[in-house]
Amino acid sequence: MEYPFLGAAKVALLLLVITAAVIAASSYFLGCFNGAVIVSKYILRDDVRHHGSGNAGLTNFHRTFGGPLTAVVILCDVLKAVLALSIASALVAPFSGGYEVLLAKYWAGLWCLLGHMFPCMFHFKGGKGILSGGTIAIMIDWRIALVVWGGFLILVLLTRYVSLGSVWAGASFPFATWVCYPDPVIVVLGFICGGLVVWKHRSNIKRLLNGTESKLSLHKK
Repeated sequence: MEYPFLGAAKVALLLLVITAAVIAASSYFLGCFNGAVIVSKYILRDDVRHHGSGNAGLTNFHRTFGGPLTAVVILCDVLKAVLALSIASALVAPFSGGYEVLLAKYWAGLWCLLGHMFPCMFHFKGGKGILSGGTIAIMIDWRIALVVWGGFLILVLLTRYVSLGSVWAGASFPFATWVCYPDPVIVVLGFICGGLVVWKHRSNIKRLLNGTESKLSLHKK
C-alpha cells in the first residue's frame, strides 16, 4: 500500500525542524550580545565580571560604573530580545496561525535567554536574564508582562532588593503563562524560561535568606 501524502509530511517535518533550528540559532546568537560585558570590556576596558557580584548584568554594571553608559546596556539587552522574537514571528507568521507564532516567540525567548546567560563568545559567563526576560514578556503578552513587571517594581520599590523582584519575575512568568495560555508545550517552555531566571539568582536567594543581600542604590561605587 502506498502513502502519497508521506512525502509531503516529511517535507513539512523537515521545514519545521529547519525553522526551529534557525530560530534557536539566531536567538541564541543575539542573546550572546551582552550589553554589560560589551560596554565594560570594550568601551570602559574594565570587565564588569571582575567587579562586585561578578555578574554580567545591568544591576552589577550600574553599581560598578553607573553613568550614561548604563542606558547603552539597557538598550542592548532590550533590542536583542525584540530582534529575536521579531525574527521568529517573521519566519513563522506567513505560513502558520496565531498558536504557531506564539510558540515561536516562546522558543525564541528561551534561546535568547540561554545566549544571554551562557554566551559562547564570553566564556559562557553572562547575565541573569531579567531585562531581556522582561522584554520577552512584553513581546509575548501584555497581561504576562503586567504580572512580571508589576510584581518586580512593587517589590523593588518596597524593599530595594532588585534580586527579590527578579526572583518574582522568574517565578511568576510560567504561572502567568499557564493562566493566559494553558497549552502543555507553551507552559513547559514558560516554566523552563522562568526556572532559568530563578536558578541564575540562587546565590541572591541565599544572601536574601542570610540578610546579606545588597540593596539598590542610585549611587555608583
